[in-house]
Amino acid sequence: MQDGSAFVMLALGRLLLGGLYVAGGIHHFFVIVPLTEAIETRGVPFAKWVLVLGSLFQIVAGILLMLGLFVTAAAFGLIIFTLAATVMLLNFWDMQGTARDSAINTWKTNMAIIGGLLIAAAGAM
Repeated sequence: MQDGSAFVMLALGRLLLGGLYVAGGIHHFFVIVPLTEAIETRGVPFAKWVLVLGSLFQIVAGILLMLGLFVTAAAFGLIIFTLAATVMLLNFWDMQGTARDSAINTWKTNMAIIGGLLIAAAGAM
């Protein structure tokens, strides 16, 4: 059993991580056209549906994480989502200059977020 301060830290961590995904998923609906075009450029079929379903998934999984419900499943789902989105949209290997540097930094950030999701999943086990 966890003591009070550990529980508060785990709950706050889940709130912050889940909130990141909820906010991001909601934001996607405000920039649906450029994101759809970016996904189409990468050759993904049914790009708009992929974007809409992915955004809905990240909102639902983020809310579950925030509420502490099905934390392990939500965290692993968000890990897969983050890996897929990172590979699909941050193709730094095809970029040069500052665009490449920015994409690499975003890759690093996403890997750190995945680390946080792994910690959240482990805390729920």
